Amino acid sequence: MAWNEPGGRDDDPWGGGRGGDQGPPDLDEAFRKLKNQLGTIFGGRGGSGGATPRISPGLVIIALVVLALLYGALGFYAIDQQERGVIFRFGAVRDDFAMPGLNWYPPLIDRVEKVNVTQVRSIQHQALMLTEDENIVDVSLTVQYQVQDPAKFLVEVANPEETLDHATESAIRHVAGSSSLDDIVTEGRAAVAVEVHERIQLYLDNYGTGIMVSKVNIDRGAPPAQVLPAFDDVQKAIEDEARVINEASAYAEGMVPEARGEAQRTIEQANAYRDQVIAKAEGEANRFSKLLTEYKLAPRVTRDRLYIDAMEDVMSNSTKVLIDVEGGNNMLYLPLDKLTQQSAAAVGGSQLSSEAIRQLTDSVVREIQNRSINTRRDNR
Repeated sequence: MAWNEPGGRDDDPWGGGRGGDQGPPDLDEAFRKLKNQLGTIFGGRGGSGGATPRISPGLVIIALVVLALLYGALGFYAIDQQERGVIFRFGAVRDDFAMPGLNWYPPLIDRVEKVNVTQVRSIQHQALMLTEDENIVDVSLTVQYQVQDPAKFLVEVANPEETLDHATESAIRHVAGSSSLDDIVTEGRAAVAVEVHERIQLYLDNYGTGIMVSKVNIDRGAPPAQVLPAFDDVQKAIEDEARVINEASAYAEGMVPEARGEAQRTIEQANAYRDQVIAKAEGEANRFSKLLTEYKLAPRVTRDRLYIDAMEDVMSNSTKVLIDVEGGNNMLYLPLDKLTQQSAAAVGGSQLSSEAIRQLTDSVVREIQNRSINTRRDNR
């Protein structure tokens, strides 16, 4: 039977009595019953007596254990191999870091912030600046860095990357202001990058940012676009100057060794000629000394020998000889070339030796002497 049917009011959940009115349920009575049931669950006495509910000790222990497990589970966290964890205890930074792996910290007491210490990060910076030689240069560079000290990186400065950008601006302006335009644009770019690197790291260490700069690359160093054509003309003139200097140096390097070689050759020839003249003079002097000794021993024989040697030298270099006979009007003609050829044919076509020429000369001399004697006799 339904509760709202006649006779079913005893089962009314709202506690309506029998024979009562079928009006709306009493909410106060319903809340009272719910309170009594809750009191019964927590160990108190039910009913409408208004007794204070009592909490069971076992239920309290279970609740505390559940809360402890939940508290402990919330404290576990994992750190990657590339990361380090900065631990804050009541807002203060601890000296130790959370190392890679599974770690635990007490929630509400400690707080852990992870920082990647192996990732190579980079920022780009571009600016117009004035060089030492009062030229304007447009420099674009890239700074690569890593986090060296995670605690300083998080605590010491509010914005580490902005601080790095300001340090880069200060460093590049200082270096560019003490360098020439050619040093930044051409061959000195690597040295400028090294100096900028050192200055940036010095500034960051003074600020305590915990950043380590790994490399500075100057991507572009050139005059502004407004003056680029004029700069190109200047660079072309400089290159032409260097080319002409190199050509002149190459010509000088080619001519100087040649001139030195020619001078050395002339000196060697002069020394050789000097040695030759000295040796010849010494030889002639020795020959004259020996000849003088022989002449003192046999003057006539020596004179005749000298005369014959002189005639031999003269006639060996002459092909025709004309002799004026003393006391006569006739000229004696001696065709030495013909006589030489005939003598050579007589000995089998070979060249005459020095001994043969000497014998021929002696014969000619004797013939001349005989003819001269005969001529004198005829004249008498």
